[in-house]
Amino acid sequence: MPFRPLVEVDPSIKVKSIIAEVQSRFNYTVSNRKAWLVKQKFVIKVFGDWKVSYQTLLVWLKAMTAKMPRHYKPLVQIDGTHLYGKYKGALLVAVTQDGNQNIVPIVFAIVEGEMADAWEFFLTNLWRYIVIIDDVGIISNCHNSIDAAIARCNRAWSLPRACYMFCIRHIGSNFLKRFKASYLHKLVVNTSI
Repeated sequence: MPFRPLVEVDPSIKVKSIIAEVQSRFNYTVSNRKAWLVKQKFVIKVFGDWKVSYQTLLVWLKAMTAKMPRHYKPLVQIDGTHLYGKYKGALLVAVTQDGNQNIVPIVFAIVEGEMADAWEFFLTNLWRYIVIIDDVGIISNCHNSIDAAIARCNRAWSLPRACYMFCIRHIGSNFLKRFKASYLHKLVVNTSI
């Protein structure tokens, strides 16, 4: 099939590019749905099923942790963002920093919204499967749903396992919104560095 090489070269190929390719090769206009289904079929053939990929990722992360337990800084930053457009919900992410100060994504989840239940699910699985060492710092913004989820996690994110702290950028931003004094904002941010 002529579409496999397209997916191999660029797995994020746009559906409209597949439609254009079909149009130019066969002088036929295929629907968005059919083009999307063809793309998904070849993504699975070339790269494997999502389920298998996630199972492989867990094995890979365990092996990496066993071989290089301190390859990354014992610091995890979490945040969420709302999804807009065709797909609704929220994207929750956790990142860390490696020894070269590169930001490394370690896990993400797409959930219905940035609610305490979603954060509890995310944080419980982060603690259970990814952050498997003690004495880790976890940084977040001052979001109420994260605070509620941390409180529900049966002290999993408390000492000695972890130290929960707030992001100074968010503290400074919230301070500036409330007091509208940039010189005080600078003092708040600089005193914590």
